[in-house]
Amino acid sequence: MDTEKKVKVSWIGYGALIFAIVFFSGVFAGTKGWPAALDFNIISGKFGTMKDAAKATYAGLGGEGARDGFMFALGLIPVVMLALGVVEVVDHLGGLRAAQKLLTPILRPLLGIPGITGLALVSSMQSTDAGGGMTRVLREDGHINERERTIFAAFQFSAGGTITNYLAIGSAVFSFITVPIILPLALMFVMKMFGANLMRLYLTWVVKGDIDE
Repeated sequence: MDTEKKVKVSWIGYGALIFAIVFFSGVFAGTKGWPAALDFNIISGKFGTMKDAAKATYAGLGGEGARDGFMFALGLIPVVMLALGVVEVVDHLGGLRAAQKLLTPILRPLLGIPGITGLALVSSMQSTDAGGGMTRVLREDGHINERERTIFAAFQFSAGGTITNYLAIGSAVFSFITVPIILPLALMFVMKMFGANLMRLYLTWVVKGDIDE
């Protein structure tokens, strides 16, 4: 798009973009010392346990029904607040404009979405909640239309929180697989793009002009 090519970005914007990508990507996950401050999940932290029950979190043990669901949802608030707060700072420094300028030539042909979604995409690889929250803000602020949001949601829905869940759950079978552990992760990413493009084709051939632009 011509408007995307004319976007002017300062070096501060590019620096903010690089910081945000590193922060949300999980590059520094599991590190010790000051580099840990550059990882989203580490900064998000965790709730403490009950004094008399080492395995019980703030939500307690054995909950069920709507009340337990409410406590689970309550635990998502700090993560989403942190993610959206960081994005607001990055946006103020011009990071989203830098993402729009640099990533649009890549994401447009691959997924049919603008480069400004780049941070939400990277974040969704670590946290489904943060990625979803960022996507909602992008739509409400008019940075993406309904078609682009639908395609992007299809990308995020498949293997949500890919990196975090793969390293946390997949580690149980790492000793049994006969291929480099990066290959299954790469395959999941490829299938995420495949699913997003299936939605892209569906919107183009079936829905056509019926979806709000």
